[in-house]
Amino acid sequence: LLSFYIIYFLTGLPANLVALWAFVGRVRQPQPAPVHILLLSLTLADLLLLLLLPFKMIEAAYDFRWPLGDALCVLTAYGFYSSIYCSTWLLAGIGIERYRSVAFPVQYQQSRRPVYGVIASLVSFLLSFGHCSIVIIVHYLPTNNTGGDAKDLPACYENFTPEQLDVLLPVRLELCLVLFFIPMAVTIFCYWRFVRIMLSRPQVGRQKRWRAMGLAAVTLFNFLVCFGPYNVSHVVGFFQKKSELWRACAVLLSAFNACVDPLIFYFSSSAVRKAFDKRLRSLQSWGASLSG
Repeated sequence: LLSFYIIYFLTGLPANLVALWAFVGRVRQPQPAPVHILLLSLTLADLLLLLLLPFKMIEAAYDFRWPLGDALCVLTAYGFYSSIYCSTWLLAGIGIERYRSVAFPVQYQQSRRPVYGVIASLVSFLLSFGHCSIVIIVHYLPTNNTGGDAKDLPACYENFTPEQLDVLLPVRLELCLVLFFIPMAVTIFCYWRFVRIMLSRPQVGRQKRWRAMGLAAVTLFNFLVCFGPYNVSHVVGFFQKKSELWRACAVLLSAFNACVDPLIFYFSSSAVRKAFDKRLRSLQSWGASLSG
C-alpha cells in the first residue's frame, strides 16, 4: 500500500497544483461562474488529502502502526476523511451546474452568481467536516479498555473497543447515506440528463460531446470505484457490528480520487486545458533540450 500512496502523491500533487493555478486565475476574473468556484473548492479538498498522504505513508511503512503521537493521529485522520467527503457533494454541485446549463440555459445565465458557488462550497465543507468530527469524538470516548502492550506502537483510528463501535458504526451508516448515496444519486441523474441533452442537439460539436461523456464517465468512476468500496464497508460494518479488516484497501481507493479529479477539471474547464497543455509543452521542450 505504501507504493500506491507514493504514486498518488507524485502524480496527484502536481496535477492539482496546475489546476489550482488555473482556477485561481479564473475566479479572480469579474463575475466567475459558480461552477468554477466549486471546481476550485474541489481542488483545495484534493490538495488537503494529498498533503496528508505523507503521514499515511509513514503509517503504511510502520505496518499500519502510528509512531507520530496521539494528537497528530487525530488531526491526520480528521483532515483525511473530511477531505474525502468534501468531494462528494462538490461533485454533485458540479453535476447540477452542468445539467442546469444545458437544460435551462436562460434561467442558468440569469442566476449565475458567484455567491451561489461560495455558499454551495461552504455547505459541502461544513457537512463533511461536521460529520467527520466523529473521528475526534470516538478517539477521546471513555472506554473500559486497559490498553495493549506498552512496547507496541498504537494503531491510528483502528482497533476500536465495543464502546467506541456502539457510537461509530451508526454514525458511519448515516454518513454513508448523507455524504455518499444521496450525492451519488443526484450526480447520476444530472449527468444522465446532461449527456442525453448534449447528444440530442445536432449543433453541439463532436469535441463538446466527447468532453461531456468523458466528464460523466470520470465522475461516475469516482463515485463507484473510488468512494464506493469505502462506503460499502460502512454498511457491512454496521450489520456485522465490527470495523471491516479490508477497509485499508477501501481507504486506498478513496485516496485515488485526488488523482482522478484532475481529469474532471480537464473536461470541465478550458482554463485548465490550456494550463495542462502549456505545462506539457514545457516538459516536452525541457526533455528535448536534455536529449540534446
